[in-house]
Amino acid sequence: MSTTAFTALDVQPGRAAFRHPAAESTSTSRALKTSDQEVVPISALPYIITPERRALLNTIRFAEGTWLNGDDLGYKVMFGGSLMPSLERHPDRVMRTPGYASAAAGAYQFMPFTWNMVQRKLGFRRFGPIEQDQGALFLVQRRKALGLADRGQMSPTLAAKLAPEWASFPTLSGHSFYGQPVKRFADLRRFYNYSLTEVRERVERERDRLAQQSDNQTAGGPQQPVCTGPTVLCF
Repeated sequence: MSTTAFTALDVQPGRAAFRHPAAESTSTSRALKTSDQEVVPISALPYIITPERRALLNTIRFAEGTWLNGDDLGYKVMFGGSLMPSLERHPDRVMRTPGYASAAAGAYQFMPFTWNMVQRKLGFRRFGPIEQDQGALFLVQRRKALGLADRGQMSPTLAAKLAPEWASFPTLSGHSFYGQPVKRFADLRRFYNYSLTEVRERVERERDRLAQQSDNQTAGGPQQPVCTGPTVLCF
């Protein structure tokens, strides 16, 4: 797990926050958007990635050592730092470091049995960035932590709820749920806050740009919800 210090410049929006193909035909009324609901029917997927959720995903990557300044390569990282050759499937390969061995892989370090469960629940076939982002949010939901995540705060309770899923997150006592190396809560909160600020500012800039573009258009008619670039940031 990475323990490298970071600065505000390190916190960039994940470039690989791609839009799920199904989202093109899924209305925002069906996509998960509220913070109160913890049990989400499959028909509500894919998860809409709000700035708060993107900041949490970035923070999980930071904690798991796959942030890599937001680079797409983070989605290919296997335990120990090696890169998998393909994102067609989970590599299911045990990697060893001094004192540890694990088959965890991807931006959110999915264990093979965990990813198999995600695939069954969400119907995924690939292990690409789209699927990994959605799978991570599914695991957050499974730990009954999505409502907390949607509040836009990295709290000790939120970190503790995720500790059984990601060993790098601290419990309320500050230790790893599994007795492994763990990130300090203060570092997670600092990274989360930087990331959330950056993502929110980016969304505001895009809103302003689209508003200006709309003012310059003469054609009328209802406007469709806009999702920026390949990123699932809808408004």
